[in-house]
Amino acid sequence: MRRVLTPLEQLLAALARGPVCLVTVERAQGSTPREEGAWMAIAQDAPEVLIGSIGGGHLEWQAMHEAHERLQTCAAGATEPAPVTRKALGPSLGQCCGGVVFLRYECLGPQHAALVRERLAPRLRRLTLFGGGHVGKALVRVLAPLPFALQWVDSRDEIFPEQLGSKVECEYSDPVQAAVADIVPGAMVLIMSFSHAEDLEIVDACLARQRACRDLPFIGLIGSKTKWATFRHRLEARGYGEEDFAHITCPIGVPGIEGKDPEVIAVAVAAQLLMRVSPVA
Repeated sequence: MRRVLTPLEQLLAALARGPVCLVTVERAQGSTPREEGAWMAIAQDAPEVLIGSIGGGHLEWQAMHEAHERLQTCAAGATEPAPVTRKALGPSLGQCCGGVVFLRYECLGPQHAALVRERLAPRLRRLTLFGGGHVGKALVRVLAPLPFALQWVDSRDEIFPEQLGSKVECEYSDPVQAAVADIVPGAMVLIMSFSHAEDLEIVDACLARQRACRDLPFIGLIGSKTKWATFRHRLEARGYGEEDFAHITCPIGVPGIEGKDPEVIAVAVAAQLLMRVSPVA
């Protein structure tokens, strides 16, 4: 699996090479393509490559042009940030959103890397994924640019790809359900191991933890309604009931998306995760 760099990682790599113009949405009023804090950047050594986005369209095109001009000024020795620029998203800009954005332009160099990392680091939602099969790998690829920090667990140590993003931590666990104790409180959980028997034990461990701590806001299990009916019957024999089962989502994924290819399932599940919770620190 080829590692996918996040926009922040791309920006830090560009900063290591030389000057970069960072454009940040300082404020946003009304209907706008991106929210306050959204950013894009242009590197002096690769001015045709856009890192990040402030929403596309003519607004972004114009911001790129102004960023290029700022980089020329920066190269001439002026490093002070430009004043915040007001952009009305109306006919004069070729966009009909109707809102207003205020853009801040900053010319930065390698010495600003630590400051940039601290300021732009995304707020991540913790997610524990059990299973390194086809769907698990597809999901890791889909989640790479999204605001998730991933704990990836499998009972087969050799299953994990060699190159993974900085937001993914792999954990070998045998028995696999033992890793449930290591889940960060507040993390979401997805269960899709290579074995239904393993899935059942992971669900059991999650339900036991929920009874004791109630700190897992989402527990998703891959599978059909028939699989979940079978699991319910077996879990009832272990003493669980309706109150416990209410914590489990099965099947997983946004309803209405057809197809069982790993990539299709991964997109449906990622969309469901984004709908369920907002990122937190």
